Amino acid sequence: MDGFAKKACAAISIFVFILLITPAILQADSLISAPQALSDLIDEGLAQNKEIQSMENEVESLKELIPFAGSLPDPRLGIGALNVPTDTFSFNQEPMTQKQIFIAQKLPWFSKLSLRSQRQTTIANREYWVLQAKRYELARQIAVAYYELGYAASGLEINGRMTDLVEQLRKVAESRYATGKGLQQDVLEAHVELTKLLDERVSLERESRNLEDRINALLNRDRFNPVTPPGSLSYPALKLDVGALQDQSLEQNPQLAVRQAEVDRAGVEIELARKDYYPDMDFMVAYGQRGEDMTGRDLPDFVSGSVVVNVPLWYKTRQDKQLAATLKRLAAVKDGYRNLFETLPHQVNALATDIGKFQENYRLYTDALVPQAEQWAKSSLAAYQVRELEFDTMIKSQLQVLRLELQSDRYLFNIYQKRAELEELLGGRIQSLEKR
Repeated sequence: MDGFAKKACAAISIFVFILLITPAILQADSLISAPQALSDLIDEGLAQNKEIQSMENEVESLKELIPFAGSLPDPRLGIGALNVPTDTFSFNQEPMTQKQIFIAQKLPWFSKLSLRSQRQTTIANREYWVLQAKRYELARQIAVAYYELGYAASGLEINGRMTDLVEQLRKVAESRYATGKGLQQDVLEAHVELTKLLDERVSLERESRNLEDRINALLNRDRFNPVTPPGSLSYPALKLDVGALQDQSLEQNPQLAVRQAEVDRAGVEIELARKDYYPDMDFMVAYGQRGEDMTGRDLPDFVSGSVVVNVPLWYKTRQDKQLAATLKRLAAVKDGYRNLFETLPHQVNALATDIGKFQENYRLYTDALVPQAEQWAKSSLAAYQVRELEFDTMIKSQLQVLRLELQSDRYLFNIYQKRAELEELLGGRIQSLEKR
């Protein structure tokens, strides 16, 4: 198990280094890629979230216990009276009667204190990475809700444009019907479309409010504050290097670091369990003061010393069982680590694939489908004006343009949401892109 002891020692240095640099990192940049408005929301959430504050205090308390775990127990100081005769309780009747003061110190077996300090370090290290995982989770939750709010806002904006468009077409239909050039069903069709758009708008407004409430809850605000949705977002031309991203996740994923800290702790506990077969030592030094005896003779004082050790007589039900339990725990946490280590690259690959597909869909809509729909809408309107096309077909062609624009926005916001999910797995911003 020397490898585990070495790994635990390395964990101490890494943990201390991380604790020193983390505050500067967190202040310099957001945990994940984000526009400034979202970055401010994430910073507010990290600062105000009560669970994170509680976890931060827990990490600090565990750090304080590291030197405590590796320190000696307090020495014991005592006084006593030895060999006092019970018939007179006199201190000068018997030569062996003495007043004694002693000091005792318990010394654990060699390297036990170091191992206990290492164990406490791995415990603090684990909680630190649990805290980091919670920070990334909160940042991702805020980002996903924020971009979803942006999509709802885009839906409301396009709904307003569609409503204005249908209202204009309704007026045209009514004018044509009044002059005998149109049909009443065209006017009714326009009214039906307006009603559908009104119902859609109500749903979008309700969804927007729910998303704002969710963001306020994530930020732990004591009262509702409106959240400004993102404006127009630029297309993130990401060409992801999946292999490099998988490597980054295996190096930086906080959940994997949690599992590694559990493996380190189990390794140290095995070493401690093996050390428990060796006895701890209890040293005591005593000074016994004697006075004059009954004849007036001045009696010399005594100095005493002793060493007490515990004998592992019941090792089969104590030390053996403790060692067996720690070995099984190591096997369990190793399985947990291997499982996450093996599945994490697949999760990264799945998210990278999703981002790539959403990018393809977005380009398909913006470069092909929307321009084609615009051409169809123009030709449909021209055909309707010369009575070569029905009103129903014409109005659908007009609305189709805006609905395709909305769908392209859906893909755009999906890209940003999936990027936030990916960076949560990576434990930081995307570092690797393929060279073009």
